[in-house]
Amino acid sequence: MSYRISEFANKCDVNKETIRYYERKGLIQEPARTKSGYRIYSEDAVNRVGFIKRMQELGFSLNEIHKLLGVVDKDEARCADLFEFVSKKAKEVQQQIKDLKQIEHMLKDLKERCPNQKELHECPIIETLIDK
Repeated sequence: MSYRISEFANKCDVNKETIRYYERKGLIQEPARTKSGYRIYSEDAVNRVGFIKRMQELGFSLNEIHKLLGVVDKDEARCADLFEFVSKKAKEVQQQIKDLKQIEHMLKDLKERCPNQKELHECPIIETLIDK
């Protein structure tokens, strides 16, 4: 299936300017055009934008995503130093997981100490956070 830019942007749940920006940054290839000059995007492009958006949600920068897409695109320049990049990113992710587990533990602890029928100003969650 193929899409014009408006349909494509709607399908990807982004605006047209985001699509154009991704093209300028090399995150998606500039698509084929109709004789009238309309951009025509493929289902593969929809999947690619979905990947980009999901990686952003997970905290990856567009530059990091561009580097990772170098593997898919078989771009040797972007794949240079990929081992070091992936190793560094894996360590960052491991630290984020550790931090999130600590936050989860703190939230569970605070939840147990704060009965929901109390007024906000009486809630020990706020007192605990202020004391720390």
